[in-house]
Amino acid sequence: MGISRYAMLGAFALASLSLPALSASAEDVTISVWSLDRDIQPAPNLIKDFNKLNTGIKVEYRQIQFDDVVSEAMRAYSTGQAPDIIAVDNPEHALFSSRGAFLDLTDMIAKSSVVKPENYFPGPLASVTWDGKYYGIPKATNTIALYYNKDMFKAKGLDPNKPPQTWDELVEAARKLNDPAANVYGLAFSAKANEEGTFQFLPWAQMAGTSYDNINSEGAVKALEIWKTILDEKLASPDTLTRGQWDSTGTFNSGNAAMAISGPWELDRMIKEAKFDWGVALLPVPQVGAERSSAMGDFNWAIFSSTKHPEEAFKVLEYFVSQDDRMFKDFGQLPARSDIAIPPTGGEPLKDAALKVFLEQLKYAKPRGPHPEWPKISKAIQDAIQAALTGQMSSKDALDQAAEKIKSVLG
Repeated sequence: MGISRYAMLGAFALASLSLPALSASAEDVTISVWSLDRDIQPAPNLIKDFNKLNTGIKVEYRQIQFDDVVSEAMRAYSTGQAPDIIAVDNPEHALFSSRGAFLDLTDMIAKSSVVKPENYFPGPLASVTWDGKYYGIPKATNTIALYYNKDMFKAKGLDPNKPPQTWDELVEAARKLNDPAANVYGLAFSAKANEEGTFQFLPWAQMAGTSYDNINSEGAVKALEIWKTILDEKLASPDTLTRGQWDSTGTFNSGNAAMAISGPWELDRMIKEAKFDWGVALLPVPQVGAERSSAMGDFNWAIFSSTKHPEEAFKVLEYFVSQDDRMFKDFGQLPARSDIAIPPTGGEPLKDAALKVFLEQLKYAKPRGPHPEWPKISKAIQDAIQAALTGQMSSKDALDQAAEKIKSVLG
């Protein structure tokens, strides 16, 4: 299905959004949108389609960088330069909502025929909720699982149909697959000192029975010790400490890592780049029968409370929501909605098999927070990861220090 047909569908969708009233009241209004999305991702493409509809609302787009979202958005808000709409990482939503930076959309959503809270998964919906009100709309959702190279499994005598199920099996498989002479690491993941590091580590702590408000539990210490073993034995690249998930997974695609912990956003790139047989498995658990968990990722849409055009901005969000059924097919992203089924591609069996695993893993995905001070909480966890993995502190001492910092934040 081409863009032109989508534009027509979008026109029909927008017609259901009371277009006559919109045209009469919103002529020549310009709405600015900020997000991380590149040219192959949803935001710039949906905006391009929306602008073709000539609704009287013109949308201008600016791409921002992951590490700059919070600081730049807050600075823009405080100086009166904020855009009308922004996409923020879901754990940071409460920070903006609690400080009055985001517009309360509760009444608009209640009147909307397009945005229906009951259509969303509970986790993403909880991430836009603050004090019982909706301050945004989930944009998409994702989680992480274990990619593995089946060809390398065969070459090292491992069963490609039996990927690691437990942490011990994961480490043992990484040891067998690690091949420095061939420039192949056993595992690739991200322990970077930003939200990506927290995003990857927190599921391990949760599977061990803890959470961010009890981050120095015995299970969390064991999880961090597993990570340290992987780094100390050089089963993962030293760049794990500084590399984000995109670059980390790129080493798997290029055949320089036998396994990788990453998300469904990689599926299209994997199909294009990986010249080997590969599969996806659920994240290994501490021991057989242990509770599963995973991270709940992706971004939410929000309207800044400083906007001069709240109704028009909401109309733009309604258009985005009306296109949610395109999220996976066109952009490889999972809609945050339980009412949208994702059919098999029919022509890409690896992608279809991987999608089944990610949808299963999503059942165990948990939001980070939500808490208005999440960046401080996350920073404490990131510091602990870095301190332990670089040998500056023991895993126990690092997580004890993180727990104290988090305790002071929580009050």
